[in-house]
Amino acid sequence: MPRTSDRAAARIVVDDVHKHFKLRHTHSIKETFVAAVRGRKLSSEFQALDGVSFEVGEGESIALLGFNGSGKSTMLKLISGVLRPDEGKVLTRGRVAGLIEVGAGFHPDLSGRENIYLNAAILGMSKKETEERFDSIVEFSEIEKFIDTEVKHYSSGMFLRLAFSVAIHTEVDVLLIDEILSVGDEPFQRKCLARIRELHQQGKTLVIVSHDLNMVSDLCERGILLSQGKLQFDGPSKHAVELMRA
Repeated sequence: MPRTSDRAAARIVVDDVHKHFKLRHTHSIKETFVAAVRGRKLSSEFQALDGVSFEVGEGESIALLGFNGSGKSTMLKLISGVLRPDEGKVLTRGRVAGLIEVGAGFHPDLSGRENIYLNAAILGMSKKETEERFDSIVEFSEIEKFIDTEVKHYSSGMFLRLAFSVAIHTEVDVLLIDEILSVGDEPFQRKCLARIRELHQQGKTLVIVSHDLNMVSDLCERGILLSQGKLQFDGPSKHAVELMRA
């Protein structure tokens, strides 16, 4: 059964959320004309989320699980505010930082240095806060040599290092992570995981989407399993992982 909590104390409230997308297909002019004459539709709808509800308390570490197309990444984008639900409500309390797409929010023609200030501002940091943490951000990212290079010349791994470093140096209450730890080399992944554990120990709320089931069961206490846009399970992460593997 889905877990309930004191809504007033919850960091995230997802209340009967529905989200659909219109799928448009490419057609020739002739096919478009014939379809219009016959009254046929050239698009279809995909129900990404269908009546999903759950709450996340302060300091919880949650894994959103499901196969491709289950709705987990859509759910994460709704929590981050990138998307809005068609029906229902998604409420968050506190500062939310999302590592949802590698390099999202980066301006390709700006340097790494300039993008640190840009991303930090997007995440709600003041210029003074950014200046105070700038050296730590660069040191953690391990790209000091390229910090004044335009980010359009960065590899996906360099995007990851800088984006992750900015996010974890922000005073966040909720950290959202979507498959971002699959990018980058193994030593940096271990470093990121260690930092995520530190944030959890500090009482931060974590919501993670990952196909790495071993990592999820180790890092997250609770698992929410989605299937075809519906909530199938909400409980201990190890049980959610077992259902995924079954």
